[in-house]
Amino acid sequence: MRRVNGLATISRALSCGGAATEQWLAQAAFMSTCSSSSSNSHIFSQKPADRLGLSRPSFARGVAGTMLFSVAASPLAQDAHAKEPPRSEKFHYNEVVLYQYEACPFCNKVKAFLDYNNIPYKIVEVNPISKKEIKWSDYKKVPILKVDGEQMVDSSDIIDKLFHRINPDSSICDDGEEKKWCQWVDNHLVHVLSPNIYRTTSEALESFDYITTHGNFSFAERLVAKYAGAAAMYFVSKKLKKKYNITDERAALYEAAEIWVDALKDRHYLGGTKPNLADLSVFGVLRPIRYLKSGKDMVEHTRIGEWYTRMENTVGESARIKE
Repeated sequence: MRRVNGLATISRALSCGGAATEQWLAQAAFMSTCSSSSSNSHIFSQKPADRLGLSRPSFARGVAGTMLFSVAASPLAQDAHAKEPPRSEKFHYNEVVLYQYEACPFCNKVKAFLDYNNIPYKIVEVNPISKKEIKWSDYKKVPILKVDGEQMVDSSDIIDKLFHRINPDSSICDDGEEKKWCQWVDNHLVHVLSPNIYRTTSEALESFDYITTHGNFSFAERLVAKYAGAAAMYFVSKKLKKKYNITDERAALYEAAEIWVDALKDRHYLGGTKPNLADLSVFGVLRPIRYLKSGKDMVEHTRIGEWYTRMENTVGESARIKE
């Protein structure tokens, strides 16, 4: 019965029309919020960045929220470069806890920032259906970051607050080039990813193989998520492709990768000798797909691989505290 109900809910979500469909597709389009909330207020009246359909209690919205991205486990760089995180003596903390979905790109963006700055953090994996792990919060989406009990929400705002605590005398994305490329990630790069991840039924199933084994699902939920979710997102990706006028998914992905490499202008990073927030934003968004077929194809057919490997080494091993 659970399986049948889950399939029916997903079917209803896909068949609904009007504004509801438009909002759901917008959430499914990975519109992230790298730049500060105020800088994006003129673009969106509501920030869909970390919503991904998570505000509704239905199973389909819960599944979609965690499964728009399929995160492949990337091997830790053995020869990681020594990091010199811009830590501030004014930033003191005892415990940092990230409430997340393993497959959420916005959660991965926050983790990239934490890892690069070598801020140890604990992970609480949230069940996307019951959300029991965040019942204590009025905010029902992820990521949620708690720093010594203080709640921070929305990936963009989380990074903004942490950046200012680490660098109290600096401004986030105050460099025009950095801000431009942070916005490019939000307004372009994220939109070409979903049609690539779910381009074919086999690629959709590849994505859900990871989610169903790493996400916080029961056995019955895993069955529904893998097969119904993969089928649902396969068709949703076709709608997203049409919505954003993408004629060839891979060509759009390769073009985006090449545009980013061109922006580097032969520098190791957009930030020069060290990654800036735009580097971390692009890396955080791409990290979930790097070892999926779409990510492997991207590295094989574009020049982005060298930069990506450099970022992997520079960001280094996860700062996560394993319990």
